[in-house]
Amino acid sequence: MPFDQILIQLINGIVSGMILALVASGLTLIFGIMDVVNFAHGELFMLGAYAGVTILAATGNFWVALLAACVIIALLGAALQVVALRPLVGRDPLTTILATFGISLVLQNYALWQFGPVARKIQEPFTGHFRLFYLEYPWYRILIAVLSAAIIGMLWLFMKYGKYGIWIRATTQDRIMASAMGIPVPLVHTAVFAIGAAMAAASGVLFGPLVGVNHAMGLDVILRAFIVVVVGGMGNLGGSILAAIFISLLEALASIWVSPAQAVIVSFVVLILTLLFRPTGLFVPTPK
Repeated sequence: MPFDQILIQLINGIVSGMILALVASGLTLIFGIMDVVNFAHGELFMLGAYAGVTILAATGNFWVALLAACVIIALLGAALQVVALRPLVGRDPLTTILATFGISLVLQNYALWQFGPVARKIQEPFTGHFRLFYLEYPWYRILIAVLSAAIIGMLWLFMKYGKYGIWIRATTQDRIMASAMGIPVPLVHTAVFAIGAAMAAASGVLFGPLVGVNHAMGLDVILRAFIVVVVGGMGNLGGSILAAIFISLLEALASIWVSPAQAVIVSFVVLILTLLFRPTGLFVPTPK
């Protein structure tokens, strides 16, 4: 097998893995803090891409579209949490699963009604290429990986050192004690859902130039994101990032021998093996 072909696929896997890690990080954050399996996360990803298309058409500036889409979808996420999910706190987890699934159907059909079935295109901020063996590889793909890593890194710093990040971690460990210490737990839940929604929107706008933006684009992403979250460990942010890169690299390497559509089977194989032999997640530390 030529070394250059393997190297190209490794780079493709890292780029895809960082986008997937960005989506899965928001999903993991919401589950880790709120114990909510958010089936509407893919639709927030999709609406973020549509918001980017609309704002880019109005302003002509990709970076303004990226920031504005994050703010708009974060506000939408906060509203959804307050209206649809906050009244369900403390109920059977199946209730919240059904609620988020219903929200996803509503948002998907709204996008179909509002934007139509024809795919839209987000124009990347620059179209430069560099020589990578026998290919002209786009700089934008490298930018996606760098920006995704930067956003995830800022989230980690916020959670580690920020005052409100400490509130979030305290709520994760013990909601009742956090509430007794004066932390507004309902407000923390709303903020966490908004942050997760903003991360989904950012990944939607960044991924938009690589694929067509359509009302069903969130389905494939949310399926792969759930696989990543399970393989990395439910609620484990670092594990989700490692799992996203690991699975994307496996799929990229598998696509050397089979078609990309068939290479996706690799992620399902990893999911099944994880559930059979390490149900807590591949990247969750084993307690001593």
